[in-house]
Amino acid sequence: MARTKNIISGWLLKTAAAALLLGMATPPVWADTTLKVVEVIPSPARTALLQQEFATFEASHPGIKVQLTSLPWGEAFEKFLNMVQAGDTPDVVEMPDRWLGLYANNAQLADLGSYLRKTPDLANLSDRALQFGSAVRGTLYEIPYGFYVRGLFWNRTLFAKAGLTAPPATLDEFVADSKKISALPGKYGYCLRGGPGGFSGITMFMNTMDGKPGYFKADGSSTLSDPGAIQGLQLLETMYKDGSAPPDSVNWGFNEIVAGFDSGTCAMLDQDPDALIGIAGKMDPSAFAVAPIPVGPSGKAFPTLGYGGWAIFANSEHKDEAWSLLSFMVSPANNLSWSKVVGTLPIYKNAEQNAYFQTDKFKGWFTELNDPAKYDLVTPPTYLEGFGDLYDNISIKTFQQVLLGQRTAKDVADQWAAYLVAQLKAYKANKNAD
Repeated sequence: MARTKNIISGWLLKTAAAALLLGMATPPVWADTTLKVVEVIPSPARTALLQQEFATFEASHPGIKVQLTSLPWGEAFEKFLNMVQAGDTPDVVEMPDRWLGLYANNAQLADLGSYLRKTPDLANLSDRALQFGSAVRGTLYEIPYGFYVRGLFWNRTLFAKAGLTAPPATLDEFVADSKKISALPGKYGYCLRGGPGGFSGITMFMNTMDGKPGYFKADGSSTLSDPGAIQGLQLLETMYKDGSAPPDSVNWGFNEIVAGFDSGTCAMLDQDPDALIGIAGKMDPSAFAVAPIPVGPSGKAFPTLGYGGWAIFANSEHKDEAWSLLSFMVSPANNLSWSKVVGTLPIYKNAEQNAYFQTDKFKGWFTELNDPAKYDLVTPPTYLEGFGDLYDNISIKTFQQVLLGQRTAKDVADQWAAYLVAQLKAYKANKNAD
């Protein structure tokens, strides 16, 4: 936490200086406007950073006030959906990748392409940022604020106590190492995520065991019902049932798995760079590291690449002002500050060359990014309208049923595959209708 506070403090000094310089110039005059912003993945650090960004923005845009609403992540999908259905839409919303298809396909988001073309400060956005922001119908419906790539955190201390000297390189080693560590009193090999947000990690294991990047084959069928993918789901089921993961991890979400790792309860955690912020504040840097995801029988791994960003609602009455705020939030300087505090990989070309990212803790992720022959990064099908419901609702209940022995892995994998196939057919039908 001390490190996070220092990052925020340094950023505050810079933004305060910027605000003083802005005050020396004659600011543009704006009509009295309140911009409503909703964040859906809040944390004390990132919310504080947003509030400071908004204060700086307001100082240079007299007449504009920014009103922030923070929704708790575990309930955000349903709460925000209820807001939209009730007509209580914001001007700017934080848009997780798996929500994009739902709101963009229903014509609820503004096309940001024309705004971007008139904003020189954003000209150096990476190709990936533009690609993922335009994942639905090739239209730029959001500006990503950063990328999340899955890597394997491992506890050097617990590994040493179990007689292990290196992280697992294969899924077989991953399972074997987990069993050895779980033999230690009160310790477990793996921080399983059985609750909210677990779908990306689950399908990563399914894809890696199957040797395919998922989620679809060329004929439109889903890879998730392949025998190899089912074996990947069974792998997690077996690890939970044999005690390689804590019993209560059936309900664990992000906060719980991170706490399980940084407290030394479990020795391995597959997570994105956002977990590094909290872990680095609670563990000795020499006590842990981040390795690439273990490869499967094919000799390859398929880490999930996700992203979050900002979008503007199509029915906003203040789109120009909303774009002014959004482009300020993702400007190069603010995006770098955001990446350091939130734990994302930046959206600008060559931003990873910044000294902050040139440390051992980021090596696992950049190994994956720089070795496509061995690590095939997979982006979820966020363009599908119902993907968010599968991710945030359906998959949680059904995966828990597998872990608790109430349903078979094959039954649930087949359900997920059938759901995705139906969603893909609907998407193609709507696209052809256009």
